[in-house]
Amino acid sequence: MQLRENIYAVGAKDPDLRIFHGFATHLGTTYNAYLVLDEKVTLIDFVKAPFAEELLANIRAVLGERPVDCLICNHVEPDHSGALPAVTAAYPEAKVYGTLAAEKELRALYPDTVYPFVPVKAGDTLHTGAYTFHFVPMPMVHWPDSMATYLPEEKILFSNDALGQHIGTGELFDSELPLETLLKEAGAYYANIVLPFGAPVKKVLTAAAGLDIDMVCPSHGLILRDYIPQMLACYSRWCENGTDENRVVIVYDTVWGATEKLARKLAAEWAEKGFAVEALKLPETPISDVMTRLLEAKYIFVGSPTLNNNMLPTVAAFLTAMRGLKPKGRVGLAFGAYGWSGEAAGQIQDILTACGFETLEPIKVQWNI
Repeated sequence: MQLRENIYAVGAKDPDLRIFHGFATHLGTTYNAYLVLDEKVTLIDFVKAPFAEELLANIRAVLGERPVDCLICNHVEPDHSGALPAVTAAYPEAKVYGTLAAEKELRALYPDTVYPFVPVKAGDTLHTGAYTFHFVPMPMVHWPDSMATYLPEEKILFSNDALGQHIGTGELFDSELPLETLLKEAGAYYANIVLPFGAPVKKVLTAAAGLDIDMVCPSHGLILRDYIPQMLACYSRWCENGTDENRVVIVYDTVWGATEKLARKLAAEWAEKGFAVEALKLPETPISDVMTRLLEAKYIFVGSPTLNNNMLPTVAAFLTAMRGLKPKGRVGLAFGAYGWSGEAAGQIQDILTACGFETLEPIKVQWNI
């Protein structure tokens, strides 16, 4: 689809995808790639390997038999780079541009693929005629190789995973969905993928503030035109671990119902104090959806009964995911019912403490409440 006179979106949609490396993708996703026509033709990003032929067909629909000259790899993760072997086979003379880390990772992922690689760093540019591509390395947003690419002549930022969303319902631009939906999906994406990398994100936002941007073309989801300020404002808040002091999220699982009763009792008590409270039961609520709800919550309460001297596996899985995503500046509370041994609440408390949370006194009930 044509974005500007010489710029096309040539990626692929995956509307039926429901799990993306453990992330519940309720609206599917896209694997975005962009074709820029100039004296030299440039392809920015690739797609997941099963969609390689779709990508090549989209490219040929624009170029016919004209070759692609330059391949910019903003990110090596296979949902972005999986089609690299097919693309380089179709255009063997094309040079691949990316960071030094990208070259190392690409060679490891695709050892049998042959292509000329041009390493780039901050401040480097690629001239293709009327256009000059500026490379903006952003390591650990969210892999070591990651970078963005800026095209000043068109005021377009090809932002890689930053500012993306898992939306594959057919729309192209941000204004084709309600702003609330866009920011909800962007928040889900941030909470489950980008959250641990707040400091690098902050550096990228600082760099982006000096760019004149009319359009943001991410690697997943909708292209931003109308809602760029709102998206940047959310990212600024999220990268600082900004939270709503009035929000409580209660996450729990139960066996015979006592821990669920305790969760409901906590919800009622905190609601009476004027807090906005949300109780989420595992596994009815996917872990990635829980993380989305936690993104801006100040208080995180986690509950499990004791089973075989441990917390329930569902709760352990959630805590493992949350600990890896590293939310900061939260207040935690552990709770749970038990019959005779009662270790679960203490185990949860230990993990909340290890996450760096301020913790409230654990709550344990025996048999029932």
